[in-house]
Amino acid sequence: MQAERARLKRLQRLERVRAIAKQTLAAEAAQAEGTLAQLEMLASRTLRLALDYSGRHDPGDGLELRQLGQFTAGLQGISAATRSDADQARLSADRKLQELALAERSRAAVEDRANQQARSISSGSVPAAIGARRGFGTGLE
Repeated sequence: MQAERARLKRLQRLERVRAIAKQTLAAEAAQAEGTLAQLEMLASRTLRLALDYSGRHDPGDGLELRQLGQFTAGLQGISAATRSDADQARLSADRKLQELALAERSRAAVEDRANQQARSISSGSVPAAIGARRGFGTGLE
C-alpha cells in the first residue's frame, strides 16, 4: 500500500510540474500573440502611409518628385519588412499555441493517471504491478 501512495504522490508532483510548464507556455503564447498584433498593426499603418504618399502628385519641382519617390519607396520597404516580421511572428505564435495544447494534453493525462491511482487506493483494489509474481497452488486454503 505504501508503494501505491508513493506512486500517487509522484503522479501529483508530476501533474504540478506540468501545470507550471503549461502556465509558462501560456504566458509565452500570450506574449507571441501580442507581438503579432503589434506587428500587424505596424505593417498596415506603414502600408497606408506609403499608399498615401504615393498618391500625392503635387510636387513643386523634379527634386521634390524624386524625394517623394524615394520616401515612398522607403516606406514600402519598411512595410514589406514589417509584414515579413508579422508573418514570422504568426508562425511563432502558432507554434507556441501548439506547444500549449500539447502541454495541456500531457498535464491532463497525468491528472487522469493520478485520479485513477487515487480511486484504486480508496477502493482498496490496487492492480498488480507489471511483472508481479504469481502465487503457487490453487488459492484454496
